[in-house]
Amino acid sequence: MLRLIFFSALLLGTCGYAFWRGRADERLTAAVCISASLASIALAGPASLRYSQIELGVLAVDLLTLGAFTFVALRSDRFWPLWISGLQLTTSIAHVLKAIDPELVPIAYAAAGRFWSYPILLILAVGTWRTSRRMQLQPIDERPARDYPATGPKRTA
Repeated sequence: MLRLIFFSALLLGTCGYAFWRGRADERLTAAVCISASLASIALAGPASLRYSQIELGVLAVDLLTLGAFTFVALRSDRFWPLWISGLQLTTSIAHVLKAIDPELVPIAYAAAGRFWSYPILLILAVGTWRTSRRMQLQPIDERPARDYPATGPKRTA
Protein backbone atom coordinates (compact mmCIF):
# COMPACT_ATOMS: atom_id res chain seq x y z
CA MET A 1 0.00 0.00 0.00
CA LEU A 2 2.83 2.40 0.83
CA ARG A 3 4.46 1.60 -2.52
CA LEU A 4 1.22 2.52 -4.32
CA ILE A 5 0.97 5.85 -2.48
CA PHE A 6 4.63 6.65 -3.20
CA PHE A 7 4.33 5.74 -6.88
CA SER A 8 1.09 7.72 -7.29
CA ALA A 9 2.66 10.79 -5.70
CA LEU A 10 5.75 10.47 -7.89
CA LEU A 11 3.61 9.94 -11.01
CA LEU A 12 1.31 12.90 -10.36
CA GLY A 13 4.12 15.20 -9.23
CA THR A 14 6.41 14.41 -12.14
CA CYS A 15 3.69 14.50 -14.78
CA GLY A 16 2.16 17.65 -13.34
CA TYR A 17 5.57 19.31 -13.50
CA ALA A 18 6.03 18.12 -17.10
CA PHE A 19 2.64 19.57 -18.10
CA TRP A 20 3.41 22.85 -16.33
CA ARG A 21 7.00 23.49 -17.42
CA GLY A 22 7.67 21.11 -20.33
CA ARG A 23 7.51 21.31 -24.09
CA ALA A 24 5.55 18.99 -26.34
CA ASP A 25 7.95 16.07 -25.74
CA GLU A 26 7.64 16.29 -21.97
CA ARG A 27 3.87 16.75 -22.04
CA LEU A 28 3.34 13.82 -24.42
CA THR A 29 5.58 11.58 -22.32
CA ALA A 30 3.69 12.60 -19.17
CA ALA A 31 0.35 11.83 -20.82
CA VAL A 32 1.63 8.41 -21.87
CA CYS A 33 2.88 7.69 -18.34
CA ILE A 34 -0.46 8.52 -16.77
CA SER A 35 -2.47 6.65 -19.42
CA ALA A 36 -0.25 3.58 -19.22
CA SER A 37 -0.45 3.49 -15.42
CA LEU A 38 -4.24 3.65 -15.43
CA ALA A 39 -4.56 1.14 -18.28
CA SER A 40 -2.19 -1.31 -16.55
CA ILE A 41 -4.34 -1.22 -13.43
CA ALA A 42 -7.52 -1.70 -15.45
CA LEU A 43 -6.15 -4.54 -17.60
CA ALA A 44 -4.23 -6.51 -14.95
CA GLY A 45 -5.47 -10.00 -14.23
CA PRO A 46 -7.44 -11.01 -11.14
CA ALA A 47 -5.55 -10.33 -7.92
CA SER A 48 -5.38 -14.03 -7.00
CA LEU A 49 -3.69 -14.92 -10.32
CA ARG A 50 -1.77 -11.72 -10.96
CA TYR A 51 1.65 -12.32 -12.54
CA SER A 52 1.32 -16.12 -12.24
CA GLN A 53 0.93 -16.21 -16.02
CA ILE A 54 1.70 -13.75 -18.80
CA GLU A 55 -0.29 -10.57 -18.19
CA LEU A 56 -1.60 -10.04 -21.73
CA GLY A 57 -3.36 -6.77 -20.93
CA VAL A 58 -0.28 -5.31 -19.29
CA LEU A 59 1.85 -6.64 -22.18
CA ALA A 60 -0.34 -4.75 -24.66
CA VAL A 61 -0.06 -1.56 -22.59
CA ASP A 62 3.71 -1.96 -22.31
CA LEU A 63 4.11 -2.42 -26.07
CA LEU A 64 1.92 0.61 -26.86
CA THR A 65 3.87 2.62 -24.31
CA LEU A 66 7.14 1.50 -25.88
CA GLY A 67 5.83 2.64 -29.27
CA ALA A 68 4.80 6.04 -27.90
CA PHE A 69 8.12 6.59 -26.11
CA THR A 70 10.02 5.55 -29.24
CA PHE A 71 7.95 8.02 -31.28
CA VAL A 72 8.92 10.81 -28.88
CA ALA A 73 12.58 9.73 -28.94
CA LEU A 74 12.73 9.69 -32.74
CA ARG A 75 11.25 13.18 -33.15
CA SER A 76 12.95 14.85 -30.20
CA ASP A 77 16.13 16.90 -30.30
CA ARG A 78 16.90 15.92 -26.69
CA PHE A 79 18.68 12.82 -25.40
CA TRP A 80 16.48 11.89 -22.40
CA PRO A 81 13.65 10.31 -24.48
CA LEU A 82 16.11 7.66 -25.71
CA TRP A 83 16.75 6.61 -22.11
CA ILE A 84 13.04 6.41 -21.38
CA SER A 85 12.41 4.36 -24.51
CA GLY A 86 15.25 2.00 -23.61
CA LEU A 87 13.98 1.51 -20.08
CA GLN A 88 10.49 0.79 -21.42
CA LEU A 89 12.02 -1.83 -23.71
CA THR A 90 13.57 -3.42 -20.61
CA THR A 91 10.13 -3.43 -18.98
CA SER A 92 8.61 -5.10 -22.03
CA ILE A 93 11.30 -7.80 -21.97
CA ALA A 94 9.89 -8.97 -18.61
CA HIS A 95 6.97 -10.49 -20.52
CA VAL A 96 9.39 -12.35 -22.78
CA LEU A 97 11.14 -13.75 -19.68
CA LYS A 98 7.82 -15.06 -18.36
CA ALA A 99 7.06 -16.63 -21.75
CA ILE A 100 10.47 -18.33 -21.79
CA ASP A 101 10.14 -19.55 -18.20
CA PRO A 102 6.47 -19.98 -17.18
CA GLU A 103 7.68 -21.08 -13.72
CA LEU A 104 9.21 -17.65 -13.09
CA VAL A 105 8.18 -16.59 -9.60
CA PRO A 106 5.28 -14.09 -9.88
CA ILE A 107 7.01 -11.54 -7.64
CA ALA A 108 10.10 -11.57 -9.88
CA TYR A 109 7.91 -11.10 -12.97
CA ALA A 110 6.04 -8.25 -11.29
CA ALA A 111 9.25 -6.58 -10.11
CA ALA A 112 10.84 -6.84 -13.57
CA GLY A 113 7.75 -5.23 -15.08
CA ARG A 114 7.30 -2.47 -12.53
CA PHE A 115 10.79 -1.47 -11.41
CA TRP A 116 11.74 0.68 -14.41
CA SER A 117 8.69 2.94 -13.99
CA TYR A 118 10.51 4.81 -11.22
CA PRO A 119 13.64 5.70 -13.23
CA ILE A 120 11.43 6.63 -16.21
CA LEU A 121 9.59 9.19 -14.07
CA LEU A 122 12.85 10.52 -12.62
CA ILE A 123 14.34 10.94 -16.10
CA LEU A 124 11.17 12.76 -17.21
CA ALA A 125 11.49 15.12 -14.22
CA VAL A 126 15.16 15.85 -14.94
CA GLY A 127 14.45 16.27 -18.66
CA THR A 128 11.65 18.71 -17.89
CA TRP A 129 13.83 20.67 -15.47
CA ARG A 130 16.68 20.92 -17.97
CA THR A 131 14.30 21.98 -20.75
CA SER A 132 12.74 24.62 -18.52
CA ARG A 133 16.15 25.92 -17.52
CA ARG A 134 17.37 25.97 -21.13
CA MET A 135 14.29 27.91 -22.24
CA GLN A 136 14.79 30.48 -19.47
CA LEU A 137 18.37 31.10 -20.58
CA GLN A 138 17.57 31.31 -24.29
CA PRO A 139 16.28 34.63 -25.68
CA ILE A 140 12.59 34.45 -26.64
CA ASP A 141 13.15 35.41 -30.26
CA GLU A 142 15.59 32.49 -30.71
CA ARG A 143 13.23 29.78 -29.40
CA PRO A 144 11.45 27.51 -31.86
CA ALA A 145 7.65 27.77 -31.53
CA ARG A 146 7.35 24.17 -30.34
CA ASP A 147 9.61 24.94 -27.36
CA TYR A 148 7.02 27.02 -25.58
CA PRO A 149 5.39 25.28 -22.63
CA ALA A 150 1.61 25.41 -22.41
CA THR A 151 1.82 28.42 -20.07
CA GLY A 152 4.68 30.19 -21.85
CA PRO A 153 4.70 33.41 -23.85
CA LYS A 154 2.82 33.57 -27.14
CA ARG A 155 4.69 34.38 -30.30
CA THR A 156 3.48 37.12 -32.55
CA ALA A 157 3.91 36.83 -36.28
